[in-house]
Amino acid sequence: MKVSYNWLGQYVNLNQMSAAKLAELMTSGGIEIDIIEQLNKGITGVVIGYVESIAKHPDADKLNVCQVDVGQAEKLQIVCGAANVAAGQKVPVAVVGAKLPGDFKIKRAKLRGVESQGMICSAKELGINDKLLPKEQQEGILVLPEHADIGTPIIEWLDLDDEVLELDLTPNRSDCLSMLGVAYEVAALTEQQVQLPELNVQESAVQAKEHIAVKIAAAEQCTHYSARYITNIQIAQSPQWLQNRLLAAGIRPINNVVDVTNFVMLEYGQPLHAFDAAKIANGNITVRLAEQGEQLVTLDNQERKLEAHMLVIADDEGAIGLAGVMGGASSEVTNTTMSIILESAKFAGDVVRKTSRQLGLRSEASARFEKGSDRNYVLPALDRAAALIAELTGGEVASGVVEDRVSEQADTVIALDVDRINRYLGTTLVGEQVAAIFTRLGFSYEHNRELNQGTFQVTVPSRRGDITREVDLIEEVARIYGYDLIPTTPIYGEVIPGALTKEQVIRRELRRRLASAGMYEVIGYSLTAPDKATLFPQLAEAVEPIKLAMPMSEERSVLRTTLAAQLIDIATHNRNRKNDSLAFFEIGSVYHTNEVKLTKLPNEKHRFAALITGQKQQEQWNVKAQSVDFYDAKGITETIFEVLGVTEYMTYAAAQPENFHPGRTAAIYMQLADGSEQVIGYVGQLHPSLQLAADLADTYVVELALEPLYARADAEIEYIPLPRYPAIERDIALVVDETIAAAQLLAVARAAAGELLESARIFDVYTGDKLGAGKKSVAVALIYRHSERTLTDEEVTERHQHVVEQLEQTFAAQLRK
Repeated sequence: MKVSYNWLGQYVNLNQMSAAKLAELMTSGGIEIDIIEQLNKGITGVVIGYVESIAKHPDADKLNVCQVDVGQAEKLQIVCGAANVAAGQKVPVAVVGAKLPGDFKIKRAKLRGVESQGMICSAKELGINDKLLPKEQQEGILVLPEHADIGTPIIEWLDLDDEVLELDLTPNRSDCLSMLGVAYEVAALTEQQVQLPELNVQESAVQAKEHIAVKIAAAEQCTHYSARYITNIQIAQSPQWLQNRLLAAGIRPINNVVDVTNFVMLEYGQPLHAFDAAKIANGNITVRLAEQGEQLVTLDNQERKLEAHMLVIADDEGAIGLAGVMGGASSEVTNTTMSIILESAKFAGDVVRKTSRQLGLRSEASARFEKGSDRNYVLPALDRAAALIAELTGGEVASGVVEDRVSEQADTVIALDVDRINRYLGTTLVGEQVAAIFTRLGFSYEHNRELNQGTFQVTVPSRRGDITREVDLIEEVARIYGYDLIPTTPIYGEVIPGALTKEQVIRRELRRRLASAGMYEVIGYSLTAPDKATLFPQLAEAVEPIKLAMPMSEERSVLRTTLAAQLIDIATHNRNRKNDSLAFFEIGSVYHTNEVKLTKLPNEKHRFAALITGQKQQEQWNVKAQSVDFYDAKGITETIFEVLGVTEYMTYAAAQPENFHPGRTAAIYMQLADGSEQVIGYVGQLHPSLQLAADLADTYVVELALEPLYARADAEIEYIPLPRYPAIERDIALVVDETIAAAQLLAVARAAAGELLESARIFDVYTGDKLGAGKKSVAVALIYRHSERTLTDEEVTERHQHVVEQLEQTFAAQLRK
């Protein structure tokens, strides 16, 4: 927001305070001032002159010799090369001795032998941003209106003796997107009163309701729509004072009607729009939602395809404007316009924001509606603009405001205790001081002095939509009281030492162990494509993918349901860059819900996933290359379970989940505290067709749910001393049916061996014709040890024999001979 210092002074007494001092005061009060721009870039001695006559330069085709009256006793002869100079013009003239921006001094000179006694200036030479001027004034000299007074300093005429403060507003301070809002802020900081503009609308005998009618058909998106009917207007250039105000704010002057709507928008923060009344079918205006696919050509001559959520202003024939964003070209005010319908309304900010963003169409109006306009300024701004338009165009304002209002919003009332203010700020304010601050802010209140220092019931003005809670009022008290006056107070209270949660400790330890083992950690996108979200239904638990309302692309349109799908994308990305041997993992979140349309937050679940592909051993002169296999992937899971101390609760079983290799995949079961078992993930090779589609060699993935592991894991590190007593190792080779899993054999062996068993592992599996059809040989190595004494051979033999008997009885196993 750009605020003219001179303009601001019309609403609040600045007591000759400099712009720099005002900026310092506003910044200390919470409204940061980024820049103070001097509109006078160094001009002195430039006045308004009248070109009485011109003649061609005798020795230069592109130069003209002008006789110019600048209000002095004698006319000035000035040589000018501008193509648009002509007799009868009022122009800015830099006389001899004048200075222009850049410390450029004007001296008497001879141009091709002809004396020149000054310089006729362009807008750019005066330091004016000519991009805001009409195109014809951007090229050549600046031509002023005929009623400009000869000899008047150009600084006065263009109001260049002004400074512009550029406010760096936070999104909550939409009230300061207007001159009156800034005036209220300055008045509070300087203890002054705000002088509101006079609202003196002279109405004609014509009844507005006989010519126009308005109706709100979208009550949630528009709560108040009002309009005035103004006739017999004459479209022309705005007076210089109005153009100066708009130029200082960075807005291009258009004509007297459009300029007034922009001026009042800057003044009140209430956007307005003027329709050519003759172009409104039957004078009927309806505020409604657009029809899907409806077309509208906006004022920038772009055809817009509308959607059903967009709010439009329409007549009986169709849309004539995008509510709160931009008007339509079909109802534009032009030089032939004779009567207008002036609009002022309260539109829902979220609707305007969504429309503006989706169409890529931002305007000064949409910026104000998005952040929330003041509902109580709808009618005052309408009357202010109507009065100015009538004054500047000679028009007549029809009697009455035509409006439709669907709801009334109650004022926000907040209770606040003085003691609470002091506890928050560390101050010792009393009720009278707080009351004085609310008075300066323009907040009405009721003060109960009987309760401690007093309780306030504060009614928040509608212009301050950012104040909704008690703490917001406390912030206002702090701002106006002065941040630099708030004393430094020591922090007190119970000190709680920081620590990681159990889950954080586990995740940190897993990252450390796996990175130490040579794996890389990756971080994938939380957003993925719909087909990737359904790639592994068993891992995704058959949930509904959660769709984004406004995705940036189809590839990032849903929340991920698994981690493994994105690890495949990462592997393909690396493979395409000749990085074939990969081992990486991710610890992240997936998002699950059974709802097609969300009515509650989805479940965010922590997962671990890893992927390996390529070679684990590169070929050397003395060794052959070795590719990764299923047991490398299974080793990752066993490392995790060992780190978490849950190995004894884990078992594996052959499984055939979708998009996994049907013969090289296992489901991972965990025994829960109640004795039941739960599948917490899968480890296995990708299906060959999926590997081919992803252009990958044999690839193995692991994905585990971490919540069950959190519950079972021991986050504390347990010290186990090195064994002091020798171990006794015994081997068993058993012939069993091929359908019996090795994990079943180990489970029975461990149970039978009891506390003397230190470990049990499979070290050989053999199948062949010698064993018979459907049979296999499994060799198990068992290590026995006691932590406090040396075992005898007899007791180990007895215990080992019991293991063998249990295996024979349970699985009909036979010792291999």
